[in-house]
Amino acid sequence: MAQFFILAYDNTDAEAPDRRRAARPAHLQGIEPMVEKGEIRAGGAILDEAGNMIGSALFAEFPSRAELDAWLAREPYLQRGVWKKIEIRPFRLAVLDGALTP
Repeated sequence: MAQFFILAYDNTDAEAPDRRRAARPAHLQGIEPMVEKGEIRAGGAILDEAGNMIGSALFAEFPSRAELDAWLAREPYLQRGVWKKIEIRPFRLAVLDGALTP
């Protein structure tokens, strides 16, 4: 299994926060089975200084980059114009939930 660190930055137009709020239920519903399967190991919103959501950070594990790309193709935050820029890096998770990972 390949592990990835994903940074996804939101669009910055005036309607971007509303699009995020509208897409969030579908986003969470879509990743729920991925969390159960262990594909999404950890994730959450990137916040600005005022506490507003401006992006997402995830640690993911997929059999290959192709499976990661297939998820991104159906991800509501991309389909609905929430995420503008995505950085993906190969990654090896060393600590999760206060424990060392193999």
